[in-house]
Amino acid sequence: MNSVYFIFQQSLYFVIPLLIVALGGMFSEKSGIFNIALEGIMIVGAFFGILFIKLMQDAGAFSSAPQLLFITAMIVAALSGMLYASLLAFASINMKADQTIGGTALNLLAAALVIYTARTISGVKQIYFTQVFQIKKVPLLGDIPFIGNVFFQNAFISTYIGILILVLAIIVLKKTRFGLRLSACGEHPHAAQSLGVNVYRMRWYGVLISGALGGLGGVVYIIPSTVSFGGTVSGYGFLALAVMIFGQWKPLRIFFAAMFFGLFSALSFSYESFAFLNNLKIPYKGDFFKMIPYIATMIILAFTSKKSRAPKAGGIPFDPGAR
Repeated sequence: MNSVYFIFQQSLYFVIPLLIVALGGMFSEKSGIFNIALEGIMIVGAFFGILFIKLMQDAGAFSSAPQLLFITAMIVAALSGMLYASLLAFASINMKADQTIGGTALNLLAAALVIYTARTISGVKQIYFTQVFQIKKVPLLGDIPFIGNVFFQNAFISTYIGILILVLAIIVLKKTRFGLRLSACGEHPHAAQSLGVNVYRMRWYGVLISGALGGLGGVVYIIPSTVSFGGTVSGYGFLALAVMIFGQWKPLRIFFAAMFFGLFSALSFSYESFAFLNNLKIPYKGDFFKMIPYIATMIILAFTSKKSRAPKAGGIPFDPGAR
């Protein structure tokens, strides 16, 4: 039973960043902008979030309030991700540049940018921080059978923030005027314009929300998994795109898709906890199990991509005069 608790706890460390970043991609694509720059946005968000933590810990700030430091670092990461995503928004919306090329350029730029910045600041590309953010046990809630063990023991506050973002995404898209207008701009932008919706503005909002959630997801991914950041998020931005597509651009489906891929990711790091997996006669088992999430991604997308229905106007520059 302890192994079951452990694997579910480990999977949350991967599910939550995948969920947050995939929801970010969904907001952008709902508005009509294909944001394949999620990997680069995650890298930038992770870098500035971890750099902020490093500087604060070196200065002795927030020493008595580690959760407040984590929350502040998440805000810094979200703002930096939003700023980086604005480059995609300007190129794709105002300049009507190809969204795929723009996103690819931002992905390629991000890793080089953060490594150069890190070396300029500290002389090395790795940024180290002290891991003080794990919550050992939430009073009362941690005593609930199974749920308490998984969600309220050895947990991170980012887990609860990720679930809150999921709930807000469902409400915003289904119950608010903003969500309906955003979706309209990705499906029928000219019809939305005829009803007085500023399509350019709504698309900017979609990309900026995507950038904020992408940057947030970057630091949320790094904190539980390591004590340093070296300019990579191990392809989780691309995996989040797969989660978004598998989830059919719907928040609740994206959550279940993130659970599916997050479980495979957790197994790739925790297979030794299961005797039957550890006893398999596979050479270089560690490397083999690390491939599993990406192999699963290709297989799932191969079988489901034909049924995928992206927003109709997604990837198409908006021309107010065209019909």
